[in-house]
Amino acid sequence: MSLVRLIGAEARHLAKRSYSSAAPTTKLFIDGKFVESKTTEWIDVHDPATNQVVTRVPKATQAEMQTALESNKKAFRSWSNQSILTRQQVMFKLQALIKENMGELAKNITKEQGKTLADAEGDVLRGLQVVEHCCSIPSLQMGETVANVARDMDTYSLVMPLGVTAGVAPFNFPAMIPLWMFPVAITTGNTMLLKPSERVPGATMLLMELLNEAGCPPGVVNVIHGQHDAVNFICDAPEIKAVSFVGSDQAGKYIYERAGKNGKRVQSNMGAKNHGIILGDANKENTLNQLAGAAFGAAGQRCMALSTAVFVGDAQAWIPDLVDRAQKLKVNAGHVPGTDVGPVISAASRQRINDLIESGVKEGAKLILDGRKVSVPGYEDGYFVGPTILSDVTPSMKCYTEEIFGPVLVILKADNLDDAIGIVNANPYGNGTAVFTTNGAAARKFVNEIDAGQVGVNVPIPVPLPMFSFTGTRGSFRGDHHFYGKQGIKFYTQTKTVTQLWRETDVTHTQAAVAMPTMK
Repeated sequence: MSLVRLIGAEARHLAKRSYSSAAPTTKLFIDGKFVESKTTEWIDVHDPATNQVVTRVPKATQAEMQTALESNKKAFRSWSNQSILTRQQVMFKLQALIKENMGELAKNITKEQGKTLADAEGDVLRGLQVVEHCCSIPSLQMGETVANVARDMDTYSLVMPLGVTAGVAPFNFPAMIPLWMFPVAITTGNTMLLKPSERVPGATMLLMELLNEAGCPPGVVNVIHGQHDAVNFICDAPEIKAVSFVGSDQAGKYIYERAGKNGKRVQSNMGAKNHGIILGDANKENTLNQLAGAAFGAAGQRCMALSTAVFVGDAQAWIPDLVDRAQKLKVNAGHVPGTDVGPVISAASRQRINDLIESGVKEGAKLILDGRKVSVPGYEDGYFVGPTILSDVTPSMKCYTEEIFGPVLVILKADNLDDAIGIVNANPYGNGTAVFTTNGAAARKFVNEIDAGQVGVNVPIPVPLPMFSFTGTRGSFRGDHHFYGKQGIKFYTQTKTVTQLWRETDVTHTQAAVAMPTMK
């Protein structure tokens, strides 16, 4: 049964599995079943465009979290011994099911997170690409062999799963980030305890429905909900061997330190301040269009949003044209056709964004486009902020030092490329950056000298496809191995090296015995 039919029937089956039939409450997912929580504490999830409650998320009890963990432990014993081709087949089936139900997943994302339907489909697609890469697991998880390291002695390595792993996902990519986590973890033979953001649980729950349909055994992936207690449970449980996290600096540092002290592997993607460097020889029209899309798309709630522009020399004359493009972007509810910029996730987020804009004004920046008072007819209760541009920003301003995470572009100016590179490298973050130029020598200099993990040349959001890895650096990442790609495989596995000796002289028969046996 596909989600197209499931959701097309007004969530009749979904109410039975993912949500309560008695109230709009999200369920836990434990041992292959959707389970109503017995908690007394709930979190309301609001549609950011309307401020209406769309579901209530439980803060899972300690007993429920322990039950989920025990299920993961039990499932690991059998799942890790399944053939690698069996695990591959689950990914093949999951890939097909996600493609079939991409539209329904996107609708749920738009309702809970607010992004446009087109952007929500992109959210699902970029996660789907990780699933597709996991279909190559037989070659990705191969060990190595050296024969005859000594006489009659061979050494080979096995790439083994770790055990129970855990994932803590953010609100801004409800499908993509969980799909960065559990497919890689389980395809390499692990099990996973997954905690989606309590603000956007729906996409993960729909993915669990599809995972069941793909034939994944019960307990291989379990889902709990909550906030601090759930995170602490994941960090402290000795049975959990590795933790994947994407989110804010504060939470990422906390998880890295607490889980690390408990002996766990951690990969922690955190904040960013991604710079776009615009040189005067760049293709003006293409550059300004890409800059506007990368700064204001997804309402700026991307860890790879191009939130900072450094205009170099003559390119500074293009700033009014950028303002003109930003003004033309349509702000509306995400499901409305033609919408360019949807709402931000919450009223608190909107207030924080507005406060950071105001701090820039007070510190001397020029507010050349103000989106704080945008009005969206029919959605007056939504959490909207229109495209906003602060110019003449300096590196000491709060609007520059903090990640705004909204549709706000801050503009700095530089006299030359060396000065622009210096600005980027002095910033503590290193998630991504981009340069816009038609000069190959300038691009090469930028690539070689810039200190950021992901670099675009005339590409505003240089997020690698899954055959590579997401390689943010410096203050944007803590850990040893990055998400997906070869590094993702390494994160979720450990190497067992075997050295074996079989002496040739111990061979008892060098050829088949065909004569009648005698009593010699």
